[in-house]
Amino acid sequence: MTTNNTKFGSVYGWMTAGLYACLILAIYRNAFRWLVFHDWARDDYTHCAIIPLAVLYLIWEKRRVLASVASKPTWAGLLPLAAGICLFWLGELGGEFFMTYFSLWLVVLGVCLLHLGREKLKHIRFALFLILAMFPLPNFINSKMSMQLKLISSQLGVSMLQLWGTAAYREGNIIDIGIEKLQVVDACSGLRYLIPLMVLGLVVAYFFTKHNWKRAVVFISSVPLAIVVNGFRIAMTGILYNSIGPEAAEGFFHGFSGWLLFLMTVSVMFGEIMLLRKLPPRETMSEMARLRAPQPPAMPAPVAWKAILHPTFVVSVALLFATLALSQGIEFRRKIPMKKPFSSFPLQVSGWKGIRLSLDGEMLKEMNMNDYSLIDYKDQAGRQVNFYVAYYDNQQGGTSVHTPDTCLPGSGWIFRDSGKTMLPISADGTSIPAKRAVMEQGTTRELAYYWFPQRGRTLTSIFELKLFAFWDALIRQRTDGALVRLITPIYPNESSEESEKRVQEFAEAVVPLLKQYLPGN
Repeated sequence: MTTNNTKFGSVYGWMTAGLYACLILAIYRNAFRWLVFHDWARDDYTHCAIIPLAVLYLIWEKRRVLASVASKPTWAGLLPLAAGICLFWLGELGGEFFMTYFSLWLVVLGVCLLHLGREKLKHIRFALFLILAMFPLPNFINSKMSMQLKLISSQLGVSMLQLWGTAAYREGNIIDIGIEKLQVVDACSGLRYLIPLMVLGLVVAYFFTKHNWKRAVVFISSVPLAIVVNGFRIAMTGILYNSIGPEAAEGFFHGFSGWLLFLMTVSVMFGEIMLLRKLPPRETMSEMARLRAPQPPAMPAPVAWKAILHPTFVVSVALLFATLALSQGIEFRRKIPMKKPFSSFPLQVSGWKGIRLSLDGEMLKEMNMNDYSLIDYKDQAGRQVNFYVAYYDNQQGGTSVHTPDTCLPGSGWIFRDSGKTMLPISADGTSIPAKRAVMEQGTTRELAYYWFPQRGRTLTSIFELKLFAFWDALIRQRTDGALVRLITPIYPNESSEESEKRVQEFAEAVVPLLKQYLPGN
C-alpha cells in the first residue's frame, strides 16, 4: 500500500509540475520568445543558452537527496509568487523585459517553495540561483558597463602597446597607432569575456572547493582577469596590425584570437583553483570527488496526502490562471497613430534651412520605431543643429524608446556635465524639462539636449518612462511616445553661451511644430 501511494504521489507530482510548466510558458511566452531569438542571439549573451542545461544537471545530480526528503508545502512561497506576478505586470506594461525575466525567476522560486518546502530547496538553492544567469542585463546597465569596459580596455591596451615600444595614444575608444586609428567597438568591450567568465567562475568554484572564501576569490578574480585579457587582446591587435594589416582587427583572425585568449583565461582560472586548494584550510576531498563517490540508495520519502492536496496548490494555480486570463483577455496597448507622418516635416523652419538624412538599415532595425525624422538644419550664419525625432505607436519590451545616454556614448564620445535642466521653448518664458550634456571626442565638442514626449508629459529619464508606461497602459490602454534630440557643435572660438542660445532659438522654432505630428494626451 505504501508503494502504491508513493507511485501515485510521484505521478501526481509530475502532473502538478506539468500544469505549472504549461501555465508559466503561456504567461511568459513573449518573454521566452524574445529571450531565445533576440537576447541569446546577441554576441555578448550566447553563453546563456547553456545555462538551462547546467541548471537541469545540478538538479539531477541531487536527485537521490531530493527523493529521500519529504516535501513540506509552506505558505511562505506565496511571497515570492505574489512579488513575481506584480513584477510581471510592471515588466509587461512598462516595456522592460529584464523585469519580466526576474518575475519569472520569482514565480518559479515561489512555486517550488510552496510545494517542496524549505528543506528540499536547501539542496538545490545553487541551481535556482544560477537560473538568473540565463537573463541578460537591462539595456541601460549593459550599455553603461560596455562603455566603461571599452574605456578601461582601451587605456590598458594603449599602456601595453607603449610598453612594447609602439607609439600609441587614445581618444575615448579610438586608439591611434600612427598608421591607422583603431576603434574599440562593442565586440572588444570585454563584456563577452566578463559575463561568461563570471558565470564559469561561479560554477567551477561551486564544484571544486567547499570553502566559501575560496569560492568568493575565484568568482571576484574573474572580473580583473577578463579586463586584463581583453586589454591584451587589443594590444595584440595593434601590434599585429603593423605586420599583417587590417586582417588583424577583423574577420576570422580577430574572432579566433578572442576564443584562444578565452581558453587561456579559463586555464588561468583552473590554475588559480588548484593553488587555492593547497592553501589552508586544505581540501580533504574535492567536490567532484564527492560527486563521484558512491551514494547511498534513495529512501523513498513518505507520501503526505495533506501535502499533495494542500490548498497552496489551489491558490497558486488560481493566481497564475488569473494572470494568464487578464494578460490575454485585455488589450493594454492600443496603437495610437501620428497626426501626420514625419516625411512632411518642413525643411525650412523660421530662419533655418534643413537637409533630410536617413539612418542605415541596421540602426533602423535596432531602434524599431514606427516613424522618424533626421534633419541637419543651418541658420543664416551656417551654424548647424541636428534634429532627430522618433515615434513609437506603442512601447513594449523590445519596442521602446532608446535613450541617447546609452546610444550616443560610442565611437569615442564621452558625456560631460550631463544633467536635467529646463529648456525655453518660447519668448514668454515657457520651458520644458530636458536632459543636457556636452559630448567630447578628442578636440571635438558638441552640445546635446533630449527629452521624451509621452502622452501629454515631457519626461527625461528611463525610470520615468517605464513607470508612466506601466501606469498609462493600466489606466489608459496606451503607451505611445517619442524621443526628441537636438545636437549642435561647439565651434572653435565660440563660448558655451552662444551654442546654448543657438539650441534655444532652434527649440523655440521647432518644438511647437511637433504638436502637429505627435498625439496629445
